[in-house]
Amino acid sequence: MKDFKIYITIASLLLIGYVVAQYNKPKPVNWQSTLYYKDKIPFGTYLLYDRLKDIYPEAELTRTNKSAYNAFHGDSLQQGNYIIIAKNITLNKFDFEAMVKYIKAGNSVFMSAFEWRGFITDTLKMESRAEYATKNVSINFTNPQLKASNNYVFKRDIANQYFSELDTAKAMVIGKNYADHATFLSYKFGKGTLYLCATPDVFTNYSLLTPQGADYVSKALSYLPRAQHVYWDQYQNGDIPEDISPLRVFFGNPALQWAYYLSLGSILLFVFYEMKRRQRVIPVIEPLPNSTLDFVTVVGQVYYEKRNNANIAHKKVIYLLDHIRERYRLKTSKLNQEFIDILSQKTGIDGGFANSLISAVNFISTQQQVTDRELIELNKLIEKFYSQTGYNGK
Repeated sequence: MKDFKIYITIASLLLIGYVVAQYNKPKPVNWQSTLYYKDKIPFGTYLLYDRLKDIYPEAELTRTNKSAYNAFHGDSLQQGNYIIIAKNITLNKFDFEAMVKYIKAGNSVFMSAFEWRGFITDTLKMESRAEYATKNVSINFTNPQLKASNNYVFKRDIANQYFSELDTAKAMVIGKNYADHATFLSYKFGKGTLYLCATPDVFTNYSLLTPQGADYVSKALSYLPRAQHVYWDQYQNGDIPEDISPLRVFFGNPALQWAYYLSLGSILLFVFYEMKRRQRVIPVIEPLPNSTLDFVTVVGQVYYEKRNNANIAHKKVIYLLDHIRERYRLKTSKLNQEFIDILSQKTGIDGGFANSLISAVNFISTQQQVTDRELIELNKLIEKFYSQTGYNGK
């Protein structure tokens, strides 16, 4: 037992050392573009979501995880601005019509994505693709009041996306890149406006931490009017609700996650080891006595003492006919010669014996009084039938 405690102590110290080393190890930068409002990685949108209050100080900021149709349909949304920043945006006919109705009522919708799918692309006749430039792509606004003296240049190709196709009769180009390709569009519907931006990575933490990125984003969102309500869409980007599990701290940190697994494995090994060493003696439990035979003996004794042979005979006939119906699927309503022939064929018993058995059954069924001899003969025939057909009573 003393050696075992030493092993546990050494294992615990090694585990603690491993956790401390893993926890203090520098984390590699995650360059994946998630556009998730809680992600503080370079291409998350934590800063934008957090600073929307600065852009719209009087507005109430609300997140929605509903589909476009469910969000825009009915009275679920109040007057305001609706913002969607996602890796891809898919709108079907009902989504698009509900959104346009919301915009016509005097609201604004801002969308930015790498890829556009569904009914919206067919209706607006727009598609997007990326510039394959050898240098960083620069973008700017077309509005002279917003246009910067020098184009906005972004590293890591975060501004490469542009609209390769668009309907100039419907769309107004409000932003272009160095190659004169449209990157920012607006569509007028009734009293409101729909804004489409092809460069969602420009709205991420990586961009907003630079002066030109912050300037571009603030000007882009300045197209949206002041409003009492600003809605941030989570549905199109596939953002799931926040995990409220008590283990979220462990699984959110790789070092703590591995420590959790190692601790759990060590506990299981300890339990199995202790079970093997200290397993209690399993007591011998006597099987319950089979009282079926006693019950049958008692019931038989009662019937014998009452001398009710007719009752016994009729019950044996009932059980026999029920057995024939269940096992051989034969109708027992007419116990005639045709029935005897079919019974003989299906069970394989001799035709003469089958005739004797059914004759005895028909005789007993019509009797109010049955002698001991008649009961014994009936019982012998029935038992012989069970024996020849291989029935053991189960």
